[in-house]
Amino acid sequence: MGPLPAAAGRQRFVVRRGSAYGYERALHRAGLGPVAGADEAGRGACAGPLVAAAAILDPKRPIAGLDDSKKLTAATRERLHDEIQERALAWAVVRIEADECDQLGMHEADLAALRRAVNRLEITPEFALTDGFEVPGLGCPSLAVWKGDQVAACVSAASILAKVTRDRIMTQMAAELPAYGFEIHKGYNTALHQERLAAHGPSAQHRMRYRNVREAARKHGVALPAALRDPEPADEG
Repeated sequence: MGPLPAAAGRQRFVVRRGSAYGYERALHRAGLGPVAGADEAGRGACAGPLVAAAAILDPKRPIAGLDDSKKLTAATRERLHDEIQERALAWAVVRIEADECDQLGMHEADLAALRRAVNRLEITPEFALTDGFEVPGLGCPSLAVWKGDQVAACVSAASILAKVTRDRIMTQMAAELPAYGFEIHKGYNTALHQERLAAHGPSAQHRMRYRNVREAARKHGVALPAALRDPEPADEG
């Protein structure tokens, strides 16, 4: 994270108490609007793409019910997803496919996805909030907010956009690759997914950096991509 402007440095950033818009309001008062929030979905999955989103919310059109996407029901996420797209000043969603996740490693893929999402916004933010860890190269000052998807509205909005988009992708992927049950576990390493992976071997949508995927590949005689053969990559999960 680059150095914060003096105006931002004087602000006291606090955890959420009642309103999810506290961070944005403080930054706007400091002359640092518009404020973008960025978050991702699928970092911990061993199959499917990593999806990242960024959103700049309209202070004049607040959205009720924003929260960490994982805490919301699927129906609530879908409703909020559409409301965010309709009310936000700007939003963007990007995806990084499994093979690029393998090439970069998950942390670098995370950083790249979040940068791409923020840089794709149609409005250039003056400040960005990210969930949990610093993201260099956003093109503006930024702040990593612990549990940002729970305490900062724009990060919550990005979290919802990313998760709904990725869940839809995984459901479509299940229709193309029905053996794996992607519509159920969304690519995460559940007992069902591990059972299907062991039975059928990895697909092109699996991330070979994950130990369980590599083990299934060896069992089924599936060659690792050249970039991952020697030396063997650090385990992602």
